[in-house]
Amino acid sequence: MTRVALLSRSANLSYFQPLLQGLAPELDVAVWPDPRSLHADVAVCWNPPVGVYDDMPNLKLIHSIAAGVDNLLDGQRTRGLPVCRVVDPQLAQGMLQYVLWCVLTFHRKLDLALSNQRAARWSRPPQTPASQCRIGLMGLGELGGAIAAVLPGMGYPVNGWSRTPRDIDGVRVYAGEAAFDEFLANTDVLVCLVPLTDATRGILNRRTFDALPQGAAVVNCGRGEHLIAADLIDALARGQLRGAVLDVFAQEPLDPADPLWSTPGVIVTPHMATMPSPGTVAEQVVANIRRLGQGESLAHTVDLTRGY
Repeated sequence: MTRVALLSRSANLSYFQPLLQGLAPELDVAVWPDPRSLHADVAVCWNPPVGVYDDMPNLKLIHSIAAGVDNLLDGQRTRGLPVCRVVDPQLAQGMLQYVLWCVLTFHRKLDLALSNQRAARWSRPPQTPASQCRIGLMGLGELGGAIAAVLPGMGYPVNGWSRTPRDIDGVRVYAGEAAFDEFLANTDVLVCLVPLTDATRGILNRRTFDALPQGAAVVNCGRGEHLIAADLIDALARGQLRGAVLDVFAQEPLDPADPLWSTPGVIVTPHMATMPSPGTVAEQVVANIRRLGQGESLAHTVDLTRGY
């Protein structure tokens, strides 16, 4: 019998237990901190306890419940075990909807309208066409690529930045470190969608903000560790940035005392931009468990040298 451990130090993953066993009744599913977890063959994780893999002698597979895997790897030694992630087509649709809301918030100056409402001030923000609001997508993977396919058709000039060159209709693509500053200089709303790697950790910093046109806005729906919060607060206070929408944070939930809650110009959302359906997660996890048992190639494995 294959034993599966649901591991998280920040979330209760017990809701996956009936989903997994409904698809594969033969599975023995333990939820951390049940001691049986340490004897599992497969770890299904979100933000697992640091060092837990070293305490699992029977472990053969580490599986994320999401598209990202950085939280599975941070501070962990994976011992050469395969690591897999979830790919859900609905993730791209959810992210597109969220980013479109952010773009409209800044393009149509809804952030200013809401500020005026709080002050009971009737003042119509000046409106401009979409052609005057340049969107910069930092990251052109599955999610960024899906957004890049839609926004140009709505009239927005779209620039993209990625590690390697890409060809996307209607999008001006900048590639590599040498093109980063030029990409930023042509961006009015910067959307961070890059994976979290050593190279991208802290990429939303003072240097990045100062390379944007004055009055630009920032959207972070990548990872919380992409952002240097003190640099953002400073850029807003100096007027270099007009506003920011933040959906992800280094520590979640965001501490009630964190200054980001009350920083003028910052909109905080609770990691809601997009998420895979639990049913899809369970199906992909069970499928990979069966592949593992039959000695077949696993689906959606991660290149640990790249982090995705």
